[in-house]
Amino acid sequence: MSQVIPEKPLRVVVWSTGTIGRHAIAGIDAHPDLELVGVWTSTPDKHGKDAGELAGLGRALGIAATTDRDELVALRPDCILHAAMTDDRVFESIEDLTGFLRDGVNVVSSGPVILLYPQGTLPEQMIEDLAEAGRTGGASLHVNGIDPGFANDVLPLVMSSLSQRIDHVKVSEIADYATYYQPVVMRDLFGFGQPMDAHPLLWEPGVLGSAWGPVVRVIAAGLGLTLDEKLVEEVERRPAASDRSTVSVDIPAGTMGSVRFRVVGTVDGVPRVTLEHVTRTDPDSEPDWPTPLQGDGGYRIEITGEPCMQVDFSHHGEHGDHNVSGMIVTAQRLVNAIPAVVAAEPGLLSALDLPLVTGRGLVAKAGA
Repeated sequence: MSQVIPEKPLRVVVWSTGTIGRHAIAGIDAHPDLELVGVWTSTPDKHGKDAGELAGLGRALGIAATTDRDELVALRPDCILHAAMTDDRVFESIEDLTGFLRDGVNVVSSGPVILLYPQGTLPEQMIEDLAEAGRTGGASLHVNGIDPGFANDVLPLVMSSLSQRIDHVKVSEIADYATYYQPVVMRDLFGFGQPMDAHPLLWEPGVLGSAWGPVVRVIAAGLGLTLDEKLVEEVERRPAASDRSTVSVDIPAGTMGSVRFRVVGTVDGVPRVTLEHVTRTDPDSEPDWPTPLQGDGGYRIEITGEPCMQVDFSHHGEHGDHNVSGMIVTAQRLVNAIPAVVAAEPGLLSALDLPLVTGRGLVAKAGA
């Protein structure tokens, strides 16, 4: 399938103005096939403020943020780009997204990541409820980003097209999170800065499989594999050797400072698809663990078989580090997917359901 080119600019609402939403506003403003028509905020102090100010563009866009959901749905936008925090309110956010679909609004969203490919993770009835909401409203939902997202669905599957035989696919994020601003994620979910005997939510049995299992399952689906029912979860946490300070949480020596985890999909007990994260809060810690090819963060795709292949994918922002650009690429994967999602048949869409998504129209003009 070729990429989708809309006949006229699509009308888009951005839902939330935080670490991803502010970049989404900038991305939509720069996209010739999209028009920003509304912005939602959960923060009363931001109500009435111009979207350009909230996105740090240094100029007004003429769109005032609002806390009123119904006001934005009443605009009948072609799509909502949903960038609100979902990690600590998974089922509440699924209800929000279901409501948008039922109201006839297409959605691209950065979460909850379990919806990237929920088959085999969520109850079938919950998946059917989302699909039915899409059919009722004639709308589609696509959850994606960079990880979970492009770096571990589209990229490895495209690489697999070069294979003669595939024995194992491994997708990794290897990153220093010291400049990653998400206090709830860093302290409450990961447990950075907490005692080593603490029990953060992410390391409870089954949680990793719910959060990153969809990555393993979408790769398997793209390769035509039927995985064993239970995914394998592996976690190794290590304490900080000295006091550290990050933008999200202080990490005293002896508290959790690094973690390496895997979610593995097996076929007849043989590992076939692995998702790995190597997450540090100091780039020089854990030298025995994998390190990025360059910079302090990136993604690695390894396919063993015939032939064996490896791709290292890194990014950094013009005015920030890899964690800043990580928010940009997350936002832009959603921004650039909007035309394809709006044009798709109603329902819940994974990367397997979309045509080619590119940065069409975003090449810089001379002198810009």
